[in-house]
Amino acid sequence: MSFQQGLSGLNASSKNLSVIGNNIANANTYGSKASRAEFADVYAASLNGAGTNNIGIGTNLVSVAQQFTQGNITTTENPMDLAINGGGFFQMTDGANPPQYTRNGQFKVDREGYFVNNAQLRLMGYPADSNGVIQPGQAVPLQLPTGGVEPQATTGIQLQANLDSRLSATGLSATPGIDFNDSTTYNTATSLTVFDLRGQEVALTLYFQRTDTVDPAGPSTIEWNVFATANGLPVGGDPATPITTMVFPADGSAPVSPTDPVVLPQIIAGNNLQGAVIVPIDNVELDLSAVTQFGSPFGVTDLQQDGFSAGQLTSVSVESNGIIMARYSNGRSRPAGQVEIATFRNPQGLQPMGDNMWASTFASNEAVRGVPGDGNLGVLQAGALEESNVDLTGELVNMITAQRIYQANAQTIKTQDQVLQTLVNLR
Repeated sequence: MSFQQGLSGLNASSKNLSVIGNNIANANTYGSKASRAEFADVYAASLNGAGTNNIGIGTNLVSVAQQFTQGNITTTENPMDLAINGGGFFQMTDGANPPQYTRNGQFKVDREGYFVNNAQLRLMGYPADSNGVIQPGQAVPLQLPTGGVEPQATTGIQLQANLDSRLSATGLSATPGIDFNDSTTYNTATSLTVFDLRGQEVALTLYFQRTDTVDPAGPSTIEWNVFATANGLPVGGDPATPITTMVFPADGSAPVSPTDPVVLPQIIAGNNLQGAVIVPIDNVELDLSAVTQFGSPFGVTDLQQDGFSAGQLTSVSVESNGIIMARYSNGRSRPAGQVEIATFRNPQGLQPMGDNMWASTFASNEAVRGVPGDGNLGVLQAGALEESNVDLTGELVNMITAQRIYQANAQTIKTQDQVLQTLVNLR
């Protein structure tokens, strides 16, 4: 009599129940992957491999295979949470041991500015230089910049607008004087903020004054004098001298003069409202090539300048390609790094390390690394997490099946025992 088949069946069912129980326990663990117990039958080896009527001697647990299928992605509205939609793993390091890999994107920022998980392992990726340029190459722990953004003085202004050709002239080309406090001496004006070397704000106002000249040999050309003030002070120092004169063709399209950006005189703005001295701003180029003069109301459609004040880090966001955008209090944003993810030819060969982490092995092969969205790597979704791929309903059904199989194996042992008892009782 052999009890081995029933005993192996009991062991197999017990291990299967353990796997099912672990799956159910991690049904709410972000980034967790379900496992499956895989079994094989066992036969005794016969001499020279002969014999066709061998009876199996039970079953054996061959592998506990993890199922790396995509889990559902749920939004969390936490910008530090990341989910991988597709293949790949986040790379985490403690700075001393080989990287570990995870699908759990519950990240935080530690006291040193590093992106870390709950095990205090640091997220790896490509750093960015002080200008926000990503430096691809060897992945390193990602760290938010500790310093703010230095100010930048304005060097260029671009204006896109339409001047109303139906307005009458308010000045003469020979004596283009203007009174900035008298709106009858100019037709229209627009304002913007520019910045000096310290990032201090300067209110720059552009005034447009129409003045017509008649060309005896052809149609009238329409001219507009352009004046400017900085914090109320005339740019160039003389309110009677425009910074430039725009000459439009008869059809009112882009000006025929000037065609190149106008270099403004040194902008001297005196003091700001707090009494601080404004640093004079030199060599500011004013681009008026996109200004038109049609028979429609005055309107500014775009007005840009390239200066900005100093700023401090206020928030971060992560793009689908892994680029971490740092946003500053002055309205600027620039890359602070890029997340690098890894994939494996055989993910089931990864060794579970706990804490939702895996380590590479010989069976998994070496990691293939890249940025999200490249090749067969998935993309990132910020403010979201990947749920466990455990099918709770299926696991409960499997648990019932494993329980019945355990009972059936126990019954075979009981039957073997009864048969053996009958044999022993023979007289």
